[in-house]
Amino acid sequence: MKLCIIGTGYVGLVSGTCFADIGNNVICVDIDRNKIKNLNSGIIPIYEPGLEEMVKRNINQKRLKFSYDVNEAIKKSDIIFICVGTPTIKKTNSVELKYVYQVANKIKSNLNKYKIIVTKSTVPVTTGDKIESILKKNKYKSKYDVVSNPEFLREGEAIRDFVVPDRVVVGTKSKKALKTMKSLYLPIIKKTTRFFSTSRRSAELIKYASNAFLATKISFINEVANLCELLNINIEEISVGMGLDQRIGERFLRAGPGYGGSCFPKDTRAIVTLAKKYKINLSIANSVIKSNDNRSKILLNRILKILKNKIKNKNITFLGATFKANTDDMRESPCLKLIPALITKGAIINYYDPTGPKKEIEKFKNVNFSKNVVDATKKSDLIILHTEWNEFKQLNVKKLTKNKNVIVYDMRNIYSPEKMKKNGIKYYGIGR
Repeated sequence: MKLCIIGTGYVGLVSGTCFADIGNNVICVDIDRNKIKNLNSGIIPIYEPGLEEMVKRNINQKRLKFSYDVNEAIKKSDIIFICVGTPTIKKTNSVELKYVYQVANKIKSNLNKYKIIVTKSTVPVTTGDKIESILKKNKYKSKYDVVSNPEFLREGEAIRDFVVPDRVVVGTKSKKALKTMKSLYLPIIKKTTRFFSTSRRSAELIKYASNAFLATKISFINEVANLCELLNINIEEISVGMGLDQRIGERFLRAGPGYGGSCFPKDTRAIVTLAKKYKINLSIANSVIKSNDNRSKILLNRILKILKNKIKNKNITFLGATFKANTDDMRESPCLKLIPALITKGAIINYYDPTGPKKEIEKFKNVNFSKNVVDATKKSDLIILHTEWNEFKQLNVKKLTKNKNVIVYDMRNIYSPEKMKKNGIKYYGIGR
């Protein structure tokens, strides 16, 4: 099939590349000409395991192209995926949809035959209705169908999630569009994956409701972890015991520094704002947002307690800066609240992340990026394991640092408290 992907951000680039890899002809479009030039040379703007190799392979096999000519790409395609950003409007916590509607107007001007227009960007309920009303004014009076096909891609696992998804959700009342979309996904839905067709509005809400629920699980287990710390109970045992119940499940029951990234913070706020518009109080989702916002304060207080309130001139090392492993995404990473708070109290911050220095952190004073774990930790008074990168899972803390009294605060519960204690290391975890 001939596909046009508008927007080469995380969702657009991964989806377009994966669609090409299963045999489609794909044109990915972006207004950033320098970005397009780099992509055509196989240089990708994000860190996602396996993606660079897949991009290069499909460029070489001439199934994948990158262009800034959106008009031509629309005209040549049968299915158009809208994959532009939908950021939060800070003043209102609502979703900024101007980029989506700009694309809809571009499509309207280039509808030369029947096309399926698919929203893959995460958008509020009724966005598809608005896109449809824009397209009705097209000068060719061409037929079209507007479909919702939300993405469920985890950063760091995006290719696997695309190729072997839990489910493919398609929202449309059009039998023609549904048949085409099912045919498009046939190479992956053969693998016992559930293909779920529903209404367009339902598909739009499924995405928000799913992310809000997963964020709820994370916040819930973090609050239970706070209780465990006071009761001298290991949160890991609670998580396992709960997760064995198939009604609950083990995933997203790992205590840690709180959720971040491009989806959960934005989508929980968006669904709450949407509900307010219709005078519905999503009290649980509201509480989840407050709980996660408060998480950094709890962690900061724990750090102060660990260091006995003696923060000034202490060398504190953050291992990992991104909100999770296997991504370079810094959006709403917990360290972006912790680091400035510690600096304000007089701490000296060192950090290392496998994906390199971060502009979001470099703007703070008294912060130093190190090129490896050894350099980052050699003068440390406190080592904070912030992100669960694989290279942090076999550290020899005694050899790493010259400070005999170094303390480890493991925010991901990577290590065994018993083994750390046996090796004479002062160790603290989450909910332990």
